Amino acid sequence: MTVSPVSREKAELLRKRMQALGIRDDDLTEKFVRGAGRGGQKINKTSSCVYLIHGPTGIEVKCQRERSQALNRHLARRELCDRLEEQREKRKSARRQAAEKIRRQKRRRSRRQKQRMLEDKRHQGEKKRMRAGVTGGGE
Repeated sequence: MTVSPVSREKAELLRKRMQALGIRDDDLTEKFVRGAGRGGQKINKTSSCVYLIHGPTGIEVKCQRERSQALNRHLARRELCDRLEEQREKRKSARRQAAEKIRRQKRRRSRRQKQRMLEDKRHQGEKKRMRAGVTGGGE
């Protein structure tokens, strides 16, 4: 008997979720590739990274979160379900929204925006200087 890294309950919930979304195992192209990045010899020698392609929608998922191939298979399928639900409901996940927010924050401002921002800062500074109490000139 082999020990699965994913409990039976979780595997069954995922199977039901995939069934409800209309994802069949026949529609999935699954590849196992060597991972990259931190992890040392284990990552470099084993093909624990899972690459899934859902044929009908063209959604691609690559999962390398864990060292176990079986666990990565489960996580990749769960990610596929999440993305398919997002696509169907035409909404963005909190993770994607956060990534877009960071991208917007890092985006370089246009010259006009930068000029306007600096003018506003100068104006605010001037207002603060005007509010400052009068010093000196005592009798």
